[in-house]
Amino acid sequence: MCEYAPGSAAALPGGIGISLLTVYDIEAPDGLVGGAPHVHLACSEGYYVMAGSGAVQTLNPKGFTETPLQVGSVVWFDPGTIHRLINGGGLKILALMSNSGLPEAGDAVLTLPPEHLTDRETYLNATTLTGEGEVRTLSAMARRDLAVEGFAVLRKSFDANGPSGLDDFYAAAVRIVQPQLADWRKRWEQGARRLADETGAALDALEAGTAPHLQTAELHQLPAPTELGRHGMCGRLDIYDITS
Repeated sequence: MCEYAPGSAAALPGGIGISLLTVYDIEAPDGLVGGAPHVHLACSEGYYVMAGSGAVQTLNPKGFTETPLQVGSVVWFDPGTIHRLINGGGLKILALMSNSGLPEAGDAVLTLPPEHLTDRETYLNATTLTGEGEVRTLSAMARRDLAVEGFAVLRKSFDANGPSGLDDFYAAAVRIVQPQLADWRKRWEQGARRLADETGAALDALEAGTAPHLQTAELHQLPAPTELGRHGMCGRLDIYDITS
């Protein structure tokens, strides 16, 4: 049994993370405007559309889909779903991420062409952004364009081979993220797992007719983003730090 631990670090409900995402409005080589296609290996992610319109393209073992997005739309997807945001105009999203925002803190692999996925060092060389200001924006767009190129390869591979057409990409993605797994586990243990255990302890207490956790209740807040306009995979991010 887990005992409730008053004074533990605050976390958002369910141990999620949030970011405000302004989707890139620069056209890719295939004529579509938007972000870089990528996949998460351990985490789910959801979108609540705050402004604008567009779509999210997804590819997983069940196939390719394109889901329209408009103000008020809510969509989410499981680990293993490759996704690409398309900006139809002014698309702004509240991104909801499991495990205290792990998808923006490491659990993401871009769909680069296979020659850039041979090992972690090669992948990082192709995806690390450089410079500041406009130079950094150009670097982010070059990274996006490379991922779009690889996404087209994956779609053709799926069309030709079905679900097995994604196997090589998934295997490469696993190899790339493996050095990060100890940090991921720590984030999960201190966030979503801890909160789930605390809920279990509260239920045990309630069944016993007590509620000690009610005596430590308080309000928490994140008054403002800790970073504005970071270049992410899908667009510019306003980051809320919920791990400190």
